[in-house]
Amino acid sequence: MNYRTFEAINGLAGRVDGVDDPVEFVAVWLIFGVFAVAAGLCLHALLRRRFRPVAEVCAALALAFLVGLAVGGLGLEQRPFQAHPVHQLIAHAPGTSLPSDHATAAFAVALAVTVFLHRRWGLALLVAAVLIGLARIWVGVHYPADILASLVIAALAVGVVVLSRRLPAVAERH
Repeated sequence: MNYRTFEAINGLAGRVDGVDDPVEFVAVWLIFGVFAVAAGLCLHALLRRRFRPVAEVCAALALAFLVGLAVGGLGLEQRPFQAHPVHQLIAHAPGTSLPSDHATAAFAVALAVTVFLHRRWGLALLVAAVLIGLARIWVGVHYPADILASLVIAALAVGVVVLSRRLPAVAERH
């Protein structure tokens, strides 16, 4: 199922340069836009002396990064271009495919911004994260399961930060 879905998406690559070029841009560069928007929102929050939401966004991103590193260190899956003939549109070093660092970061930022800072901007960033994930499949460097794992890691990281908010309240009751 994972490889068939990969083939369906990646099979569209390499046919029309006018489509591939924007997808390559999204796969490589849109992550910087996601971080720039999040940084702007964090700066705005800091100027309004809203320190806790910024700390929560940073904590969620750090936790997602650490979990992503740990999962990637298991070496569960090679990149598609290492195992199959693919339409590889961007250069990438061989290595572990699961999870996608780009997608993990994009989803973590988007979900954290949605939950802790600004719902509408967070939803816009979530659309960008989905596009980044799809683009990483299109260009031949990730499987769909890599992107799904990135979303799960990001959601769990944000969930842990949300739960950590409640720990002091629970401790006070006991």
